[in-house]
Amino acid sequence: MTPSEAKPQLSGVADLPATEPPRGAMSVYVYELPVRIWHWVITGAIVVLSVTGYFIGAPPPSTGGEASEYFLFGYIRAAHFIAAYLFIFAMLGRTYWAIVGNKYAKQIYLVPFFSKDYWADLFLTIRFYLFMAKEQRRHVGHNPLARMSMFGLFLLSAFFLIFTGLALYGEGVGIESWQYRWFAWVFSIFGGSMQVHTAHHVGMWAMLIFVMAHVYALTREDILGRGSVVSTMVSGWRNFRDTRE
Repeated sequence: MTPSEAKPQLSGVADLPATEPPRGAMSVYVYELPVRIWHWVITGAIVVLSVTGYFIGAPPPSTGGEASEYFLFGYIRAAHFIAAYLFIFAMLGRTYWAIVGNKYAKQIYLVPFFSKDYWADLFLTIRFYLFMAKEQRRHVGHNPLARMSMFGLFLLSAFFLIFTGLALYGEGVGIESWQYRWFAWVFSIFGGSMQVHTAHHVGMWAMLIFVMAHVYALTREDILGRGSVVSTMVSGWRNFRDTRE
């Protein structure tokens, strides 16, 4: 079966039938180029933001000598700010592509909370990842657990970090900056600068928890599932193995 022949069979909430998915191997084009670029840009930005953010919260010891000869903390902050703006622009681009891209690009923004089938499939997927079930439904795009975690942990944490981060940056560059004018309301919600710093730090750890769970889930899916995961975010194609193997 060719990829073009496989595509018409794969539609609906679960994308494949619940009881007996097609037994033959097949390939389906899932993630378009903008989504794949976004994924790896965001991955790099999270690494830089997490490392530099940690050192901003717990600065390294000062270095002796002339201050003009040492600018380590300045480089750390500069890397953090550059990665932060890259993160912001990537998220704006990803939100735009969720509107104009294919149906798989929309999945993490549109979780079918009011679908009974979705919740039944979600609990089955959770049982699969907890080694309580041997099988799960095959999905072309994100499975129900991935959609829920991408929306609840990644997207909400990402925009939370953007809002609190821009507020803190605006406070640093001055009250005349557009960052402060647009995001000073964040300080009113949390009650002050220190509280926003703490909330931003907690948001970073929420993002890292998601990253760890994400790496575990995709590694497990690649090994025990019947469809490729890691390579799909490189080529865009999801390759399904024959269920008779």
